[in-house]
Amino acid sequence: MHLLLVGVSHRTAPVEVRERVDFQARGVAEALGVLASRGSTREAVVLSTCNRAELYVACDDVQPTRDDLVGFVGDFHGLAHADLAPHVYDVSDLDAARHLFRVAAGLDSLVVGEPQILGQVKEAHSVATEAHTVGPVLNRLFHSSFAVGKRVRTETGLGSGAVSVSYAAVALARKIFGDLTGRNVLVVGAGEMGKLTALHMKSQGVHHMTIISRTMAHAARTAEAIGGASAAPWDELDASLGASDIVITATGASAPILTKAHIEGVMRRRRSRPLFIIDIALPRDVESAAGEIEQVFLYNIDDLQATVRENLARRASEMVRAEAIVAEEIDKFGAWFRSRGAIPTVVALRQRFEAIRQAELERLDFKLSALPPEARTRVDEITHLIVEKLLLTPTEQLKAVGDADTVGAYTEALTRLFGLPEEGDAERTDTVEPFNPERRNRPRSR
Repeated sequence: MHLLLVGVSHRTAPVEVRERVDFQARGVAEALGVLASRGSTREAVVLSTCNRAELYVACDDVQPTRDDLVGFVGDFHGLAHADLAPHVYDVSDLDAARHLFRVAAGLDSLVVGEPQILGQVKEAHSVATEAHTVGPVLNRLFHSSFAVGKRVRTETGLGSGAVSVSYAAVALARKIFGDLTGRNVLVVGAGEMGKLTALHMKSQGVHHMTIISRTMAHAARTAEAIGGASAAPWDELDASLGASDIVITATGASAPILTKAHIEGVMRRRRSRPLFIIDIALPRDVESAAGEIEQVFLYNIDDLQATVRENLARRASEMVRAEAIVAEEIDKFGAWFRSRGAIPTVVALRQRFEAIRQAELERLDFKLSALPPEARTRVDEITHLIVEKLLLTPTEQLKAVGDADTVGAYTEALTRLFGLPEEGDAERTDTVEPFNPERRNRPRSR
């Protein structure tokens, strides 16, 4: 059996294509059901995020399954093959495992080290488990990826420090106020950057969020998109400034909308209660002199970008350690994955030994029938234990072999030595000839 990954991500496709292959839109569970009905895979997991749509499957034949998976993605989303094919990548076996491990570790993310992806990988496995499309191979693969993600987060600093302007603003706010729970936030401007920063603030449990824009309809739409926020008209700006702990300014104004004098007036009414202002507009929305006011903490986009650059540099140094963890876990998973080639031989060997044991017990049944039931049970237990003991070492040794060629040589030798059925043959346990110790002294026919 092989592992196969077929996917599209931010590294291979523009956002226009990624939007069209979003499995979340129709539902991952539905996609798994449709994929299973095609019959090309034995196991399947669909990982779908804003930056990637990936299919992880266990299959018998890589190339035909790869072609079918590409066809499935196109069919499911109504996307022409010519529009999809140039953006698709595929890797198999340990390369597929390595890719998933790097994804779970945050090494393949648009923002390296971002923490959300591990939860998304876990959710993808959970949905596939509920849909009954995972088995021993993908279960082992995904649980190994969870271990990788956890190790990278606990043993490295890959995920520490803000690496986006919007999240850097949150990090700075936490430095000023500590816990943001219960704080009031004002967003001035209804653009994308202000919205994104507001969403990060909301994730920190702020008490209330107000959106103000010169166009009330724009403020209302942004407040609705954030969820749990309220919109206010422009003429309520001063009142909202007075009631807020954190202010995010992100308008398209060509001149500052908040001067030093304006902020001083607000602070007098606040009785010097601290005010944290994040000015992420270009040109700036707040006069730089406003930062001189006592208890006013003003940061602009350059301050935030400097923080982002520092954190990106710090994360780059941690990537080497994270990649080393991925390599260690790939070695562990690879040993298990390669050992699966020996499993059919191990099963056949145990079946053959058990068939011999059962045949001998049947041959001696007339002698054992005189024993009391508990004694016969004990004989069965003892013979079973002997078989287990005999098979323990060869089974462990065969599973421990890490090289596929060696596994193949061992399995071929065992198949010949013990007359095991070849792959695809029916089990021949009904042809086992009982062992006869007298046969050793019987004259050979000439």
